[in-house]
Amino acid sequence: MIIITPNRDRTNRTANRTAIHTSPPVLIAAWAVPVLVLGQFALIAGIPIAVVLIGTLRDPRLRALRWWTGALTAVYAVTLALWVFGPTSAPSLSKYMSPVATALFVATGVAVAIAHHVQRRRSGAPTHEQSV
Repeated sequence: MIIITPNRDRTNRTANRTAIHTSPPVLIAAWAVPVLVLGQFALIAGIPIAVVLIGTLRDPRLRALRWWTGALTAVYAVTLALWVFGPTSAPSLSKYMSPVATALFVATGVAVAIAHHVQRRRSGAPTHEQSV
């Protein structure tokens, strides 16, 4: 007696599962950066920037976002270096940043988050409606 089992395409299901579970942390961290900067927590914004940077460098599907992430990291690093090494008496990074620097920081964070949304749609990652 021969038992025939139906052939289930497990590779497609695994690919969909990884597409859903790898990019949300990067997306949430990208949106957290402008929120933290506007909420006067610019120094803590380094944590989601690190998440975005590491996630973008590790995930080959997010390769197109590396330039955007590099710009966000550069804006943060330059602002932080100017605050730490500059002749200032500002008690925090948020108080040190001018409105122009804050706007640049927020705009870069929003650009990274939007670029992530665009990249996710182009990569064919399933949307919420498709996964339900």
